[in-house]
Amino acid sequence: MGDWSRLEKLLDAAQEHSTVIGKVWLTVLFIFRILVLGAGAEDVWGDEQSDFTCNTQQPGCQNVCYDKAFPISHTRFWVLQIIFVSTPTLIYLGHVLHIVRREQKKKEREEQLKGDSDHGQDRPLVQDDRGKVRISGALLGTYVFSIILKMLFEVGFIVGQYYLYGFQLKPLYHCDRSPCPNTVDCFISRPTEKTIFIIFMLAMAGLSLLLNMLELYHLGCTKLEQGITYPVSPDPPKSRMGPQKLTV
Repeated sequence: MGDWSRLEKLLDAAQEHSTVIGKVWLTVLFIFRILVLGAGAEDVWGDEQSDFTCNTQQPGCQNVCYDKAFPISHTRFWVLQIIFVSTPTLIYLGHVLHIVRREQKKKEREEQLKGDSDHGQDRPLVQDDRGKVRISGALLGTYVFSIILKMLFEVGFIVGQYYLYGFQLKPLYHCDRSPCPNTVDCFISRPTEKTIFIIFMLAMAGLSLLLNMLELYHLGCTKLEQGITYPVSPDPPKSRMGPQKLTV
């Protein structure tokens, strides 16, 4: 189903700047969705249209019945799902690269300024000593926004799959679409095997949704703990004494 190497490289770069749960989510996306889709699902659905047969010789009837039974192929539907779900993570990666480059340019300009070697030292850095990006401030907002988008996409595709074909394929499909002369019986190849893949991909979508919810909870608890551990210190005494001296 195409070359996934470019998407995998981009998501692998985003994995370095994600939380622990975010890394687990990317692992699930790589192994249990992209790999299974490319290695197994393509072969299972390879005979989807060729082995879809109907008990009629009416020209065009089998084609319109297949179009009604499968408005979009399951494999193409899952490809769209993976692309849409991965897009928020790529947006977050772009924001990370933008902030890192902006900080590097500021650092280079500060180093070029003579006599201002101490300038900018109090400014909090985006990256720590190990080169890992701190998820805070604007990056935290983008990260949370990307998680919410992924959750919405997952729910949307799960609901869409249910309304398109449901979660089970039956061997027999009844079709009464024009130009069929009457209600004809159509037969789907390997419905049980395809149903197993449908349930598996649905379970992976549910697991992905659960991981996104846990990551939101993890981020909320982490930031709350940091706020309790490092509360905002009050103004120093000098700042409060300054106005008193002026009024005397």
